[in-house]
Amino acid sequence: MDLFDVYKIWQIEPVKAQGCRLWDTSGKEYLDMYGGHAVISVGHGHSHYKEMLKSQLDSISFYSNSVVNSLQVRLANALGKISEYDSSSLFLSSSGAEANENALKLASFHTGKSRVLAFRKAFHGRTSGAVSVTDNPVISSPFNSHHKVDFAALNDTEDVKRRLSSGDYSSVIIEGLQGVAGIYEPEKDFLKELRRLTKKYGVVLIVDEVQSGCGRTGKYFAHQFAGIKADMVTMAKGIGNGFPIGATIISPDFNPEKGMLGTTFGGNHLACAAALAVIDIIRDEQLMANASKMGDYLICALHKIEQRVGEGVISQIRGRGLMIGIEMSNEYAPVRDVLLRDFSIFTGVAKGNVIRLLPPLSLSVDEAELFLTAFESAIVKQGEILKK
Repeated sequence: MDLFDVYKIWQIEPVKAQGCRLWDTSGKEYLDMYGGHAVISVGHGHSHYKEMLKSQLDSISFYSNSVVNSLQVRLANALGKISEYDSSSLFLSSSGAEANENALKLASFHTGKSRVLAFRKAFHGRTSGAVSVTDNPVISSPFNSHHKVDFAALNDTEDVKRRLSSGDYSSVIIEGLQGVAGIYEPEKDFLKELRRLTKKYGVVLIVDEVQSGCGRTGKYFAHQFAGIKADMVTMAKGIGNGFPIGATIISPDFNPEKGMLGTTFGGNHLACAAALAVIDIIRDEQLMANASKMGDYLICALHKIEQRVGEGVISQIRGRGLMIGIEMSNEYAPVRDVLLRDFSIFTGVAKGNVIRLLPPLSLSVDEAELFLTAFESAIVKQGEILKK
């Protein structure tokens, strides 16, 4: 049997990882400035994380949600405290797409309506409902295409107001900071007005923090910079530092009913142990503060590089904390490939020409400097190629 060939794969196999570093089968070392799609939040191979999982394996690794699992209660309490959503409730699942599906479903139950408002360039996952609110028709099959979804322009208050005033919508779903789109941030005033409008028209506000949550932007959730609270917040990726787990944080205004939601693997013992370890590390090592500090450091240095390399190379630098997008001109888009090939540095990409930086929140100044030096050198190398 062959693997279903849907991924573009670098011919590199990491077999060891620690902190912000990876090593492949030949022993070659790489700097991880991407965290496996923002999944690695507290660093690879953290001792406390490993100890929690190993200890849990020695006890019990799984049983169904038909029995008591006190780890789920511990996680709900810890997550409520660190996220400042302690009056809400928690439903655990296995992925970000599933977390979003559950939020959309609950909003529809709650309002009795089916239409959803999402935003241009949004990405919310690849399952049926999640892909329907994702603004990318290429990954939506005919099976997914019949959900009632409209897309508004990000930061366009009048567009949102016009649509919500129709009374047709169950929910609005928005990313705390758009990731796959290329790192675009909703404006603070826009989020505040979105919160006001959704309350006015009885529409559920869902904030997708799957990529931007877990302290990546310097606060636990990116939308908290606007000083708002959502009706539901969805999360995954960094919450488990590599162990699959999704979570939907739900306002106390929603009443649970038996059978309304369900999952086989969500909230299993190992997933909860992983998530509890991550919360411990973020809190004890002050990784949100480090994400904020290192994000400012990188963005400031990147602007200096932008000035040194001159016009026609970097189009824009966007982001907050350790969620940064460097938009390159088309001619310099291959800089990402140069970084990996010649400097052994992993980064991400969006739209083909946006280099995405999503490193572990434990990134150090020395590691940031290693990337910055390599990035500028990679630009020079690409420039030399273009002159040939």
